[in-house]
Amino acid sequence: MKNSLVSLARRALTVQNPAADWRCFCSSPSFPPPPSNTKLFVAGLSWSVDEKSLKDAFSSFGDVTEVRIMYDKDSGRSRGFGFVYFSKEVDARSAKDAMDGKAFLGRPLRVSYALEKVRGGPIVVPRRLNGGDDNNSRNS
Repeated sequence: MKNSLVSLARRALTVQNPAADWRCFCSSPSFPPPPSNTKLFVAGLSWSVDEKSLKDAFSSFGDVTEVRIMYDKDSGRSRGFGFVYFSKEVDARSAKDAMDGKAFLGRPLRVSYALEKVRGGPIVVPRRLNGGDDNNSRNS
């Protein structure tokens, strides 16, 4: 059905403007993904912090469903940041507001909402509006 909608849109656009160069660059119909405000990015972690201590520090704000600390592949040492997942947005917001800038095991934490990693996102191709005759083109 998706392909038929795209071909129908192309035909409708071509009827309106036969010289139109119409392309669809979306990889999925739900792009961009909806923001998740239940996942917090926590930076400034001490090397001695483990998942249990980080969960204990954040669980007073609500139900922590998961904690992930990122580790270096070679040394096995913490990279100094991780993620805390909450079951409710309200709990994540209160934890973010309370823990951002607070000292934890001797280091101040930087807490923000985590951004989703997007793979296969749309590709934006700039167009030349003047027919390809711009001042930056090389003359051979």
